[in-house]
Amino acid sequence: MSIENFSLDTDFVRKQFPSFQDSLSSKWSFFENAGGSYVPQTVINKLNRFMISTKVQPYASFDISRIAGEEMDKGIKFFSEMINARQDEIIIGSSTTMNMYVLSNALRYLFKKGDEIIVTNQDHEANIGAWRKLQEFGLIIKEWKINIHSGELQIDELKKMLNEKTKLLAVTHCSNIIGSINDLKKITKIAHDNNTLVIGDGVSYAPHGFPDVKELDVDFYTFSLYKTFGPHLGLLYGKKEIFDKLPNQNHEFLNNQVPYTLNPGGPNHEELACLVGIAEYFDDLYSHHFEKINLSRYERIKKINHLIAKHEENIGNLFLDFINSEKKIRLIGINKIKDKNRAPTFSFTIEGKSSKETSEMLIKENIALRNDNFYAWRCLKALDIDINDGVVRASMVHYNTLNDVKKLIKAFENSKILI
Repeated sequence: MSIENFSLDTDFVRKQFPSFQDSLSSKWSFFENAGGSYVPQTVINKLNRFMISTKVQPYASFDISRIAGEEMDKGIKFFSEMINARQDEIIIGSSTTMNMYVLSNALRYLFKKGDEIIVTNQDHEANIGAWRKLQEFGLIIKEWKINIHSGELQIDELKKMLNEKTKLLAVTHCSNIIGSINDLKKITKIAHDNNTLVIGDGVSYAPHGFPDVKELDVDFYTFSLYKTFGPHLGLLYGKKEIFDKLPNQNHEFLNNQVPYTLNPGGPNHEELACLVGIAEYFDDLYSHHFEKINLSRYERIKKINHLIAKHEENIGNLFLDFINSEKKIRLIGINKIKDKNRAPTFSFTIEGKSSKETSEMLIKENIALRNDNFYAWRCLKALDIDINDGVVRASMVHYNTLNDVKKLIKAFENSKILI
């Protein structure tokens, strides 16, 4: 049966997330997903089970320790399959920011004084700060700047910046402020033609569909697992042949044990194990919506990605239609979602009101969102937006519904924000 015959069953989806039945959280229409998502029951079950039965040092021969290690290994295995990577190309660290600092400290040994690194001012600071600090070691940092009118990165500008000294490009797959999906595959091809490594930041992309890192051909890719329906951890992918070249950042006795060499202290045991619950959740989504055809995990993920994209396009465009009809609202980024050209992450300001005032008025209507610079202060500065007050951001994922969006729109009317 064709995938186009299906639409996302949001009733089924929401039943998998206990937050929607909880007396505290259920009163809110939740639009702070770009800051961190709810987790499904499968993740909670895995975490509880690990803590009750196998909260011991893993990988010993007695059964509870052996099982603990097996569950941790499954967490890495399943996530590698979900993004089409090898198991030894995945690192699960405490956060994306920490993963970037460890990676940058290792990569600097491949560079020399005078080499150049390109970063953007569209990115979240997690994919900028670590590379900028390499100036301390004599590397030259160049900034690929957004168009100040559209907020977009223009590929022709990148081409002008690349030269024989460019060793690394750090670029976001999707901005957590602008919302646009950058053509990371095309960007990577251009960089590789210049012998430049590419690290893609998927923190704001992955919640809307897990990437195929091999198709993108990026050298490194990172995202936050607590924004993809899991615990507060960060995932880093890297091509094995590059990981193998990097010096050990961990204990001396772990030399040559890639990728442990790039994960000092190792992963959080129980949270790594509960990543299995994310894979199980997406398995359940697939089984509910499709015939049980024998497909690889990533082939199943691609089908679910398609369902999610169509659903998010529908709910996102309902809100965009409202924004487009209101002259006092300044939307940051593209004003229509089509063929996944942007994520349903909407940053805006309102004429005559601070973002703090706007967010507080919406919160009084039980709309869960916030104002901030969201660690993308360079982007806001380029757009001439007060980085302390920031923007209001309403961010959606696939468990949000048309009814949620209608409540958000109604909250604007009830609060008289636009008067």
